[in-house]
Amino acid sequence: MTATGTDWQSWQESWDRQQEWYMPDREERFRVMLDMVEAVVGPEPRVLDLACGTGSITDRLLRRFPRATSTGVDLDPALLAIARGTFEGDDRVTFVTADLKDAAWTERLPHPAYDAVLTATALHWLHSEPLATLYGQIGGLVRDGGVFMNADHMIDTDTPRINAAERAQRHAAMDRARDRGAVDWADWWALAAKDPVLAEPTAERFAIYGEHADGDMPSVHWHARTLREAGFAEARAVWASPSDSLVLAVK
Repeated sequence: MTATGTDWQSWQESWDRQQEWYMPDREERFRVMLDMVEAVVGPEPRVLDLACGTGSITDRLLRRFPRATSTGVDLDPALLAIARGTFEGDDRVTFVTADLKDAAWTERLPHPAYDAVLTATALHWLHSEPLATLYGQIGGLVRDGGVFMNADHMIDTDTPRINAAERAQRHAAMDRARDRGAVDWADWWALAAKDPVLAEPTAERFAIYGEHADGDMPSVHWHARTLREAGFAEARAVWASPSDSLVLAVK
């Protein structure tokens, strides 16, 4: 518990369970992401946790690499409240409120360059054109020899039968989880709206974003090509599930 009386760790765990309802292999993608951070830039990286939410990547980063540092950037006031409450007093972590669609968002960051920029299950909110613009900005934030990684929904429209089979299997598994009492996205936000501390930032969050809306979710090949165009020397998928991929780009 903190001075606010809020159990931030319980909210973190609740967020994790809700996300795992959609992505049962969520921890595996985090593991591969951090494996590649260690392999390319070492165990003491300066990291930008992009669209950080509650700080899921930062949490796993610091547990694995205690000498790492992290800057989390997001616009969501409710998720940032959980992140700030969780990491309060940890001088390895800084959080920045910024809109990634604002051309000047990078000016809010405390450092001009990072060893690694990491993001997961967040940028699918953006359509292809603003995402390509964002990739160009990220290309300017990653130091030479550094990495960018994005683990997210990446849909190949050339495989409609595979896509349909994956979607049917995933939805069936989600239905079974709901029958066992799993809390989904809408239910989780309904709980947050009733919390005395999170109610106001949750209302602000829905004023900013509205309901959940997906962007284009382009293919892995689009992401790799666009990252190379943004100044990365190499880019390809280093992990994949039937619906998601983790793309690694090296500057």
